[in-house]
Amino acid sequence: MTVLKNFDTWKKFLGERIVQAEKMGMSEDTIASLAYEIGDFLDEKVDPQNASNRALKELWEVGNKEERHTIARLMVKLAKRNA
Repeated sequence: MTVLKNFDTWKKFLGERIVQAEKMGMSEDTIASLAYEIGDFLDEKVDPQNASNRALKELWEVGNKEERHTIARLMVKLAKRNA
């Protein structure tokens, strides 16, 4: 995925998707749950393409379920700020 090679591009892409989801009426909790699922998918299937994504992957791997949910919520906030 080309969008994953640059962290700033990833944040902007994710932020735009979050804004779209909100406009469609998705709640913050639903978006955060989807972010958690995406985080799990990326952790299992995608090799990080840059140092920022590698750091997120390492944090994800050492975190428990609750901590991973926190990371997902924080990524949603960060991405939304960069939309």
